[in-house]
Amino acid sequence: MRGLSDVLILVPAAGQSRRMGGRDKLLETIEGESLLRRQVRRAVSTGGRVLVTLPRGSGSERAAQLVGLNLMPPLQIDASEGMGASLRAGAAAAEAVGAVGLMVLLPDMPDIDTFDINRLLQEFLEDPENCVRATTEDGKVGHPVVFPARTFGLLRTVRGDKGGRSVLSSEAVRDIPLSGRKAVIDLDTPEAWAEWRQTRKA
Repeated sequence: MRGLSDVLILVPAAGQSRRMGGRDKLLETIEGESLLRRQVRRAVSTGGRVLVTLPRGSGSERAAQLVGLNLMPPLQIDASEGMGASLRAGAAAAEAVGAVGLMVLLPDMPDIDTFDINRLLQEFLEDPENCVRATTEDGKVGHPVVFPARTFGLLRTVRGDKGGRSVLSSEAVRDIPLSGRKAVIDLDTPEAWAEWRQTRKA
C-alpha cells in the first residue's frame, strides 16, 4: 500500500527574491523562525521525503536554515533560469528514488501548513495517475501541486520560469479547495509581507 513517503516533496528555494528590494523573502522571520525553515519543517512533519533546491554559490544563508531537519541532501542549481531548473532536479530525484508522485511546495506561501500538505498527498494517493492542485475556496487555482510519476519525463524537459504550467495544461487535474485564500497567498514583495503581517494582527 502506498504511503505519504512515496511522494517526494520538492521545495524550490533557489529563487532570487528580485522583488524584495535587496531583502531575502525566505529569510524573513515569523515568530522567530525564517519562512524557509518554517515551510520546510511543515513538509518534513508529514513524514515524507523532502528535497530543497538552493541557488548555486549563494545559498549558504538559506542552507543554514535547514540544519537539523530530516531532509534529502539539498541540491544547488542555477537560480538564473527560474523554476524550470528546480523542477528538472526534483523530477530526476523523484524518478531516482522510485516516487509515485512529486509535490511542488512553494516556500513563500506561509499559510500552507502540514494539514494542507497531508491532505493533498492523501488526495493524490487515492488516484496517483493524475495531477492534484490546490485552489482557494472559490476555485482560484494555486499551490501546492502534485504530479504523477508518468509526468516526470515531461518535467525533466521544462525550461524557464513558467514552472509546471506547460505540463498541467495537457493533463487532467483534480482541484482540491483549501480554506480561505491560502492556496494563492505568496509573499514576494515588502508590501505583501506588510499586508500579511497586518492581517495576522487583526
